[in-house]
Amino acid sequence: MSTTEYTKVYYGNFILVTRVKDELEAAGIVPIIKDEGESQRLAGYASMNQGFQEVYVHNDELEKAMVIVNKTKAEMEAS
Repeated sequence: MSTTEYTKVYYGNFILVTRVKDELEAAGIVPIIKDEGESQRLAGYASMNQGFQEVYVHNDELEKAMVIVNKTKAEMEAS
């Protein structure tokens, strides 16, 4: 079983991920954005996830990050 210091907190298209990323950074949290579709494209493979990205945060900041992510998701859904 592998352990990691980061946890995925959000998954969505580039625009939504950018909004979540900006909100996290404004709170002093540095997220990691993973774009497997882009990685696959650069490697020469077809991708089913083109345009979708994942947002990860360090486990030490997970609780604070989830509050921000949930608030941001609610705001985006209300728009």
